[in-house]
Amino acid sequence: MVGVVSKPDTQRKLEILSADSQYDLACACSASKDEHRTRSGDGRWIYPVTLPNGGKSVLLKTLISNVCTNDCKYCPLREQGNVRRCTLSVEETADVFLDYYNRRKVYGLFLSSGVIGSPDATMDRLNGVAKLLRKKHAFRGYIHLKVIPGASDAAIEQAVSLASAVSLNIETPGAKNLAKLSSKKRYIEDIIEPIKLISRLTEPGSKYQRVKQTTQFIVGAAGESDAEIVKYMSGLYERLRMHRVYFSAYQKGLGEDSLVGEMQGGENPADVLMREHRLYQVDFLLRKYGFKESDIVFEKGDNLSLTTDPKEAWAVGHPQIFPVDVNRASRPALLKVPGLGPITVNRIIERRKQGRLRSIEDIAKVGALLRKAESYVTF
Repeated sequence: MVGVVSKPDTQRKLEILSADSQYDLACACSASKDEHRTRSGDGRWIYPVTLPNGGKSVLLKTLISNVCTNDCKYCPLREQGNVRRCTLSVEETADVFLDYYNRRKVYGLFLSSGVIGSPDATMDRLNGVAKLLRKKHAFRGYIHLKVIPGASDAAIEQAVSLASAVSLNIETPGAKNLAKLSSKKRYIEDIIEPIKLISRLTEPGSKYQRVKQTTQFIVGAAGESDAEIVKYMSGLYERLRMHRVYFSAYQKGLGEDSLVGEMQGGENPADVLMREHRLYQVDFLLRKYGFKESDIVFEKGDNLSLTTDPKEAWAVGHPQIFPVDVNRASRPALLKVPGLGPITVNRIIERRKQGRLRSIEDIAKVGALLRKAESYVTF
């Protein structure tokens, strides 16, 4: 049976749809557990986010509809799911956002949706909200639009033309893994080709170069290995200039557990959440620390260690690199040191201009991370 809300008012629909939007992380949100998937105190549908430039603010984050014709086994909103279904109109969505924006409750909009009828029919609604805000209300701020798998090139280009950022969730590494989760989505035609199109539309020097593209993997639902995810993640960054990759650990109770649970290979919830955390750490190594896919260390089964962070795992496997001389090493060499991040490395480079660093205490207040670094550096 499917729960139906009889003639709910706009606020009630928004409460339902914004709660359901928590399953899509592919916006400018943080990788830390206390920032994403957490509502703010003054409105359950407002989510704290870290902006692409590093600043902090909040977005109005909601679905237009939780009606969906897809059958993704990991998703509670799949066609066969038992949820309360409702839909916001284009005008309702725009009006609600403008009300919050004008009261300075939010700085922008993240808008997604279940598939209502067809991908293009859904994109027409998503794009319609953005067009109404841009053209009628002259809103020039931040809009993130979800691109629906299988949408036409024309619908995708219109979304790119209206948005500050767009996302199409890759979901799994490869067609074989997606086939375990959905009988309706075509991996190459519906997901990979549209992602490539967005990359071309937003490449440097293009008309829409200002638009950022993000995506999301569902971790643990298809029995995929971490190595498979990292391979695809590396390709997304290196070949398609993806701005950010996000990860959502599949947790039992959200989807069709009779199938998805078997695909997880018996992993317990804590392990799945740690897998998500390790993948975020790898993401930072690839984006911020100069690591390559070939630098990432995997254990038996091609998975990341659940007990050792991936940077330290690399360091343990390369004893000839250490210790690193804090007073002489280059920035890339310092970034390879466990416990040293970009901010700390920048501080080291600035402070050694003023004189020789003689101990770990000369870098910064010593906490757990710097204590970890102490084993890998010399002065």
